[in-house]
Amino acid sequence: MSDIEIRDDRQAGRLEAFGSGGGEVVGHIQYFVLESPERALVPVHTIVEPAHEGRGIAGSLARELYGIAAREGVPVAPLCPYVVKWAERHPEEAPAADPDLLRAAKRWLAANPEGF
Repeated sequence: MSDIEIRDDRQAGRLEAFGSGGGEVVGHIQYFVLESPERALVPVHTIVEPAHEGRGIAGSLARELYGIAAREGVPVAPLCPYVVKWAERHPEEAPAADPDLLRAAKRWLAANPEGF
């Protein structure tokens, strides 16, 4: 989407989509960085504000998350149902996550549910 800007707020664990003009957050992916057994980006929730649904924002966020991971040389271990489905539809952009890594991400989330 050309009318949104996507920014990674790593400290807050949010990949945010801003509407034209850059002032209003119109959607985001909430994620965490898993450190063990290997470093990975783990998306947990994807949210698009109702007034902005149907414009490809969620897909743009998922694509950028995988782009960030590729640039950093780390995998994505998706727990977010939307990102899981997006990855299935875009295997050329979203390599499948190792099952052991997914299990580790689920264990981390179960032990650290605050904020998610």
